Amino acid sequence: MTETLLPDLAPAYGEIFMAIGAMALLMFGVFRGNKSTELVSLLTAAVMIVTLIITVTWNDTAVYTFENMFVVDRFTSFMKILVLVASALAVFMSMQYFKDEKEERFEYPILVLLATLGMMVMVSANDLMSLYMGLELQSLSLYVLASIRRDSELATEAGLKYFVLGALSSGILLFGSSLIYGFVGSTNFTVIGQTLSQASHGPDIGVIIGMVLVLAGLAFKISAVPFHMWTPDVYQGAPTPVTAFFAVAPKVAALALLVRVLYVPFGEMSESWTQVIVFMSLASMVLGSVAAVVQTNIKRLMAYSSIGHIGFALVGIAAGSQDGLRGLVIYMAIYLVMNVGTFACILAMRRKDGMVEDISDLAGLAQTRPAMAAALGIFMLSLAGIPPLAGFWGKWYVFKAVIATAVADPMATNYGLIMLAVIGVMASVVGAYYYLNIIKVMFFNEPEGEFILQKSRKLKAIMGVSAALMLLFLLPQINAPVLEYARMAAAALIS
Repeated sequence: MTETLLPDLAPAYGEIFMAIGAMALLMFGVFRGNKSTELVSLLTAAVMIVTLIITVTWNDTAVYTFENMFVVDRFTSFMKILVLVASALAVFMSMQYFKDEKEERFEYPILVLLATLGMMVMVSANDLMSLYMGLELQSLSLYVLASIRRDSELATEAGLKYFVLGALSSGILLFGSSLIYGFVGSTNFTVIGQTLSQASHGPDIGVIIGMVLVLAGLAFKISAVPFHMWTPDVYQGAPTPVTAFFAVAPKVAALALLVRVLYVPFGEMSESWTQVIVFMSLASMVLGSVAAVVQTNIKRLMAYSSIGHIGFALVGIAAGSQDGLRGLVIYMAIYLVMNVGTFACILAMRRKDGMVEDISDLAGLAQTRPAMAAALGIFMLSLAGIPPLAGFWGKWYVFKAVIATAVADPMATNYGLIMLAVIGVMASVVGAYYYLNIIKVMFFNEPEGEFILQKSRKLKAIMGVSAALMLLFLLPQINAPVLEYARMAAAALIS
């Protein structure tokens, strides 16, 4: 009996369904034109929801397929759930915006769907080739999304900067991958990990350099310092719904990929990559906190805020423990809700002459739109890490994990982990200034003018639900499932 050449497709049913859905919606949009934008958006969200159901119902065992290039386990499942939720919400948030701007394009939701497909592949990548395939599918879609407003100079500039710097980072990642392949003889994560663990003389210098270059390429995708330079300009220049999408889903996917790259193929080299992660974490937290202080545009402020929050998330990786990874997963779940809610408020900042983005335009918002001011205030306090809101607990779990690692093994090399936690707390205090400044402007300044009433019920629902989740995170009914699933996700990578 001949052995079949077909791989097991079951672990990739979600990705296959998304790819088929994207092609079908593309053909539908081509024949119906831009008048079908709203319907295509709803169908795109429906495809994501079905994929989410497929992901949730997958069994808990780790399964490898496509010659061990693709893996599905509890960690990948949870991170895919976050990516799909963020992407679906981004589609819902964009519908009223493009209608009000009279710039409806059916390509937008399809590009979001294709980018999300790339993220799904990234999260499940177990090989340098599948890593690159998912990364480029995501990146090429994001380049177009950044400049989707062809008549806007800011959007065109944002797309061009993102493309040029993204191509550079991809080249760095590819060069690192080629070095790893040359010295190890394989691109598969599992094989690389086994080879390095069996090496009696330690890793070759070429593998170390290759690993650092791969980390540099991935650091660009998560906006970690010193590879953050594209973020403020792209966030400001891209349409606000695109910025909302950029701020959440790609970060979750790239962080999930970074975690797997560090723990699976390079787990034996933790002493080498921990130094890199600690540096990026420190630099991101400090720069994100300090540079945002002088920003007057709220989208640029959120860009530096995202850089700072990536620094906090990297603290969980630097811990190098199961608790650290658990803290990272919890942090990203909370980060998703905080940012989606914040950008829903920014999308509601519309006057008769169009969108407004300056922080000064929020003056007196509590008097003209008290519900919106209350929601945005909750998000700002949560982003600042003020207890008892959810943002505080996200930071609590990652700092607790890194301190536990340092205390458990009080060697000289772990002194840096204590300093990482101390500087992280100080950066969080500095960052609280600009979040509290927005609250001050909303509640204590004289009104600059009233925003028009928000028509989109979807946007109102997203703001309300997100604010409620930030307030009620301490309830066991809300945090218990997140904490338990985060524990299982971390255990899937670190036993």
